[in-house]
Amino acid sequence: MKPPPFDYLRASNLEEVWDALDRDEDVKLIAGGQSLVPLMNLRLASPSLLVDITRLKALQGVTSQSSVLRIGALTRHAEIERHPLVVDQAPLLSQAASWVAHAQIRNRGTLGGSVAHSDSAAELPAALLALDATMVARSRGGERRIPAREFFGSYFTTALVPGELLTAVELPVALPSATWGFAEFARRRGDYAIGGAAVYADRGPDQVCRVVRAGLLAAGPAPCLAPGLGESMVGRVVDAGLISRTVESTLAQLSPGENVHGTVEYRRDIIGEMLRRALASAFQLGEVA
Repeated sequence: MKPPPFDYLRASNLEEVWDALDRDEDVKLIAGGQSLVPLMNLRLASPSLLVDITRLKALQGVTSQSSVLRIGALTRHAEIERHPLVVDQAPLLSQAASWVAHAQIRNRGTLGGSVAHSDSAAELPAALLALDATMVARSRGGERRIPAREFFGSYFTTALVPGELLTAVELPVALPSATWGFAEFARRRGDYAIGGAAVYADRGPDQVCRVVRAGLLAAGPAPCLAPGLGESMVGRVVDAGLISRTVESTLAQLSPGENVHGTVEYRRDIIGEMLRRALASAFQLGEVA
C-alpha cells in the first residue's frame, strides 16, 4: 500500500504553518503520523500537502502552574504515560496512555494527533472528557480555548476551524481526594477498543460523591461523556447497587451502532461492563456484579 503523491513541508515556525493553511485547502498537518499515514496508504485520505510540525518548540512540553496542567500538542503518548507531572497530577490520563496500541505507536503518536483525529475508540479523548480538559487552539488571528465536551463533533470531526491548529491541552490538577478508574475491552491488547470507560470522581470526607464524569470509548460517532452519571450519583454515597442502576440508566441512552465487532446490543453490553468496572475502581468497591 502506498499513498497518493503529495508535497511536503517541514515547518520551522507557526507562521509557516499558517501560510501553508492559507494557500492550500487540501493540507494536512503531520507529527507522529500514526493515524494519518495509514489512511493515506489506504487512499482514504489524499492531501496535496503535508506540513510536518514536529520541530515546533511552542507545541512541546508539560508544565504545571496555578492548579492547571498544560500538555503541548506534540507530547508523545509514551511521555504522557511516564511524565512525573502527568503521573502525579493527572493519573487517569497516564493510565489511559498506557492502553494506546503498542510501544512503537506510543513512542511516535502525539496527544494533539489523537485529539484532533477524534476517533471514538481512542483512549486519550475519553480520559480528557472525564478530566474536564480544555483544548487550546491557535490561528493567525489569535488563541481560543474549547471545553473538551464541546470539542468533539461527529465522525472524525472537531470544533477546529480552517486555519486553526491544536497547540495544547489544559486540565485541572487532580484534587488530593480525587479517584479514578479505567477499563477497556479489545480483541487483543493494543487493538482498537470495542468498548471502554475512563472515570474521574471525587468524594467528601463523608464519602458522598461530589463529582463524577466518565468518558466512553466506542460508544458513538465521536468521543463522548456517559450521560446521566452526575444526576444519578452526585450527592449520594456510592455503593454497588447505585453503580449498577446508574450503568443501566446510561446504557438506555446509548446507541453505539453495529459494526464488524458486533451488534448494537453486544457493543452496548461491552460498554456497560467497562463502565461498571471503571466506576467500581474509581469508588474503590472492587468487583461489582
